[in-house]
Amino acid sequence: MKTFHCGHCGQPVFFENVRCLKCGSKLAFLPDRLNITALEPVPDQNELWRPRVRGNRKPAIGQYRLCHNATTQNACNFAVLAADPNPLCAACRLTRVLPDLSQPGNTERWHRMESAKRRLFYTLAKLGLLSPTPPNGEADGPVFEFLADLPGQQVMTGHMQGLITLNVAEADDAERVKRRVEMQEPYRTLLGHFRHEAGHYYWDRLIAERGRVEAFRKVFGDESVDYRQALQDHYARGGSIPDWQDHYVSTYATAHPWEDWAETWAHYLHMVDLLETAAAYNTRVSIPGQELDEVINPLETGAPEFDQLVEQWVPLTLLVNSLNRSLGQEDAYPFALSAGALDKLRFVHDVIGESRANPKQPAARQAAKTPTPSAP
Repeated sequence: MKTFHCGHCGQPVFFENVRCLKCGSKLAFLPDRLNITALEPVPDQNELWRPRVRGNRKPAIGQYRLCHNATTQNACNFAVLAADPNPLCAACRLTRVLPDLSQPGNTERWHRMESAKRRLFYTLAKLGLLSPTPPNGEADGPVFEFLADLPGQQVMTGHMQGLITLNVAEADDAERVKRRVEMQEPYRTLLGHFRHEAGHYYWDRLIAERGRVEAFRKVFGDESVDYRQALQDHYARGGSIPDWQDHYVSTYATAHPWEDWAETWAHYLHMVDLLETAAAYNTRVSIPGQELDEVINPLETGAPEFDQLVEQWVPLTLLVNSLNRSLGQEDAYPFALSAGALDKLRFVHDVIGESRANPKQPAARQAAKTPTPSAP
């Protein structure tokens, strides 16, 4: 995620900020601009805001409302175009069911879930994979249900037919680390879950619906093999196969071609997001045989070559891991990508690039006006 700047005073601000610490301006993410912007009230217009400009310049064009979840729950910092009939922003309206917020801790868990989802939303919008301003109050992208375990009812995180279900327990750091250790995973984050499950959603959209199944099978294998049996076999053998590093980004990717795709998709989003962050800080990396090279922002440079992304990604992850170790932390990116794994990442890169060049209009669908809390 890149850093942003207050449009009124120029102070650096971050994606989650709601107020500029230097000039005190109200901040919000404007979906039509994909940018965090300083706001001021529109004169004589109740609850409407407009971008706040510097000095005596003319007021900027555009009027907005704050998301319903911002004004009632302090759970969002996105704005909504004034003409949009939906009270929820384009990200919040994707959430269909909430956990029971009367239960202790669930409100905080929900806030963390939405924060991670907004980061996913931003990356998908920058990649042209969803519309940040769908018309007529509609929604574009996967639908989410955030649920909590109940006695005798364990919530399983997963995707099915456009619906992503996430267990809010993953929003608790202690619980998530416990599960990571129990499952012998080197990496487990809330944002990682969102990126992985989004990969399943976009397999349907970009592979199955776009006629790319045969091309997919040449790279990832035959996805028609029994999925449930494949998962059972995966866990029965202890979660990995010999020499898995030669062909997969993770051990879980070995379970089934769908999981291979989802894990690879998540790693691709890791890549472009980290490169964007590094570019925002004018980072330069050393590439063998070349002088220091300025990291490019793959979300704002059209369609960069995959080889160029990888050339910058490898030394950048070494830098990030070294910085983490300097602070006594574990590696932020505990993976080493083989040639086989990179071939799969290239496939994801090419599919996204083709989809951006030839977008397919998504079928319009209505979004719920407000999310429905799950029953206690």
